[in-house]
Amino acid sequence: MEVIEKALTIALQAPSGSNRQEWQWLVVTDPAQRARIGELYQRACRSYLDSSGAAGKLFADDPARAAVQQRVGSSVEYLADRMGDVPVLVIPCLRTRRAELPAGNQAGLWASLLPAAWSFMLAARSLGLGTAWTTLHLAYEREAAEVLGLPGNVHQAALIPTAYYTGDSFKPAKRQPLSDVLHVDRW
Repeated sequence: MEVIEKALTIALQAPSGSNRQEWQWLVVTDPAQRARIGELYQRACRSYLDSSGAAGKLFADDPARAAVQQRVGSSVEYLADRMGDVPVLVIPCLRTRRAELPAGNQAGLWASLLPAAWSFMLAARSLGLGTAWTTLHLAYEREAAEVLGLPGNVHQAALIPTAYYTGDSFKPAKRQPLSDVLHVDRW
């Protein structure tokens, strides 16, 4: 917990719209609670993997991309089978004035939390912890909120499994070249 708190302290240095800092952080370590959240994640994962977009089905015309998506699907399934066993689940949340999300600029609203969540993940990595950004459990957001005892005006942004990693295989992810996605001054 000391390492998690250190990473969260660093995360709180992230920007927040109008400096409101409406973020809340739920750290789940209780085995029964983790198991219940893991069950919701696994149920959502099964639905996702059965969908047409998972495991490379959308990329049938691009064998290289389909192979990558197959590996991603396997990784997603592996995590789903173990989510409830991960020692720490971090759930970044956003507190609003009402149970309903406010109308209007959702990008601005969530931008007051997501940089902090990403900062947590970077800080955790620098402290020897591995994390993953997941959101599949949000298909059952209300059920997860009940399990976690969240007030109606607290909204989950992600589920970040956190643990000491094993091995030494961290490396930069293969991405498309910057030149394929960069536009300067105009599209």
